[in-house]
Amino acid sequence: MRKFTLGNGLLACCLLAGVSAWGQQTQNQPGPGEDFLDVAIVDQTLKSNVVGGDTLWMPGGSIQVHSRFWHGLGVVADVAGLHAGSINHSGTGLDIVTATFGPRYTWSFRRHRYAVFGQALFGEANGFNSIFPSSKGAVDSASSAAFYLGGGINVHLNRHFSVRALEADWLRTQMPNTTTNVQNHMRLGVGLIYRIR
Repeated sequence: MRKFTLGNGLLACCLLAGVSAWGQQTQNQPGPGEDFLDVAIVDQTLKSNVVGGDTLWMPGGSIQVHSRFWHGLGVVADVAGLHAGSINHSGTGLDIVTATFGPRYTWSFRRHRYAVFGQALFGEANGFNSIFPSSKGAVDSASSAAFYLGGGINVHLNRHFSVRALEADWLRTQMPNTTTNVQNHMRLGVGLIYRIR
């Protein structure tokens, strides 16, 4: 339960900020065809299955830089870090850092306070501070390709700030694990977005 304290606190703050600002009229929101650049800080939790064990929840977060340049089409760079102190009470932890980049399409509604987006991001995942079986024996770090597919909902508060009400992504990695060497994860997050222009 302690793993979710930070996420629940951030979610509660975001929801309170959204509710308190909901009744106020928003001006100068990005319209469907308007270009902009924003930075998001997202509190995230990753659900993953461990070989021969229970489901693993890894808390963490990401920084995302998103630029929309033509109607709803844009690109986003996402750097995320996730941590588990002990897998199945074994005393062996796991840290994962992903760096991905790819297209994002955003549906914005000028007369409403929200926007919906979908994205497909490609890049690299690095796992460390753990045990990864390999042809040379067990190693404490590994890397693989990373692929995110998902989307989310943003709620505009004013010209510069929005809340990431929900982000949900499927993450595929291919680190050594003694079986298929493929991992499928689910990433959930909430956060705060600052619009630069």
